[in-house]
Amino acid sequence: MQKSRRRCLSATLLTLGLSLGLWATALPVQAAEKITISALTFVSSSPLFIAQDRGYYADEGLEVEFKFFRAAQPVAVSIASGDADFGVTAFTGGFYNLAGKGALKVIGAQSREEPGYNFSAYIASNQAYDAGFDSPEKFPGKSLGMTQKGSSFHLMIGMLAEKLGIDLDEIQLKSLEKVPNMIGAIKSGQVDSIILPAHIATKLERDGSARIIGWVQQYTPYQLGGLFTSTRNVEERRDVVERFVRAYQRAAADYAAAFMQVDASGERVFGEKAEALIPIIEKYTKTKPASIKAGAPFIDPQGRLKVQSIHDQVAWMQAQGLVAKDVDPAGFVDLSFIEGHLDVPTN
Repeated sequence: MQKSRRRCLSATLLTLGLSLGLWATALPVQAAEKITISALTFVSSSPLFIAQDRGYYADEGLEVEFKFFRAAQPVAVSIASGDADFGVTAFTGGFYNLAGKGALKVIGAQSREEPGYNFSAYIASNQAYDAGFDSPEKFPGKSLGMTQKGSSFHLMIGMLAEKLGIDLDEIQLKSLEKVPNMIGAIKSGQVDSIILPAHIATKLERDGSARIIGWVQQYTPYQLGGLFTSTRNVEERRDVVERFVRAYQRAAADYAAAFMQVDASGERVFGEKAEALIPIIEKYTKTKPASIKAGAPFIDPQGRLKVQSIHDQVAWMQAQGLVAKDVDPAGFVDLSFIEGHLDVPTN
């Protein structure tokens, strides 16, 4: 009698288990939210790549597609037009004009020029260097190739000119549209100088194609780039934005732990954590490990912005006629997704 009851109970439990299994199988699986990220394949975009390869987006229920560009401005345009959901790149005049019209929201930081961390290099052609152009102080009378007016390169040379008391008109600015064109122009001596990230600059110097004559961080530290999305995403898909930011912050913390360590003398050191991340960065940027280490920029481990720097950049570009006078950073910098932003204006 007892055995019969046990057999009956076992059969009942088995039937219930099978029923629950079939019911669970029939339930629809929650589909991952698809998002598109626009960026440049620079080392400064590393947290994006780390978050993808370490599964941080997937952990947040996000399925990512990347769109890569050759200049910063198209990244901003892709977000404003709705072709992509998130962008990470340097700030430009075009970006600020789009943001000022209500199309974009800055929600976090990309890299910044921070003392002690080389990223953007002033580069001289071999011909110009041999003729004595061996420091940024000697820019007057020289030509500089850049993508376009209002680009981050334009801003960097403008800030340098102000820092050194140089009239910007003394430097011949040449718009070359794309980074590959800048590289070709410096190699051939068509321009005397360019400004580019260290992973490109160090390769040019190592190959004997050009010479590094200084670093932007030594002269004009500033908030170089940001993490941004569309105003529509902030208003209508806030949960998706929050999930993306969390994944990005995890990756930024990994990057900082690997590439922003210094020894007692202030020299940067790279250990096992850096070695673990280099293959990921190399895969996306096509940059050799030595160049990644030589020019890994400062990236805030929490994605925090230096907000006053953005206000200063807009003011400079407005003075140059590159950004509309009515553009106010307070209207497009959204500090609500990340805590503890730095240098926040009080007025």
